[in-house]
Amino acid sequence: MNKIFDTYRPEGFRTVNGYLFVENPEELIDFLKNAFYAEEINRSINPENGDIANVILKVGDSCLMISQAREQFLNMRAAFYLFVDNVEEMHNRAIEFGGIVEFDPSDMPYEDRQSGIIDPSGNYWWISKRLVNNGYDK
Repeated sequence: MNKIFDTYRPEGFRTVNGYLFVENPEELIDFLKNAFYAEEINRSINPENGDIANVILKVGDSCLMISQAREQFLNMRAAFYLFVDNVEEMHNRAIEFGGIVEFDPSDMPYEDRQSGIIDPSGNYWWISKRLVNNGYDK
């Protein structure tokens, strides 16, 4: 790893982290807490209008941030690759709490068991379990 990346990061943060600007942040926050066991780490409110300025959620061992969409940050979508041990369980939880099925769990030719879910804000979640260790994870 290049030394430029050797710097302090708060617990749960990686070199690259997701930051979502959504029209209804409370809806997405609730979805992530319920469907993916997200833990809220911090919340900042804009004192001028009461909007969510920033919420930090921890999903598994990774953090992502969510903010109220505004001005140039409108209608932005993202895709996430979520590694889990039980694809079916997480897929079903996501549906139970408002996720829309993109595709049902199945074994992929690239050796992941995977499903696709769209969250209430329109973001894609590839829920995956790696079926082999092919050595590129070193």
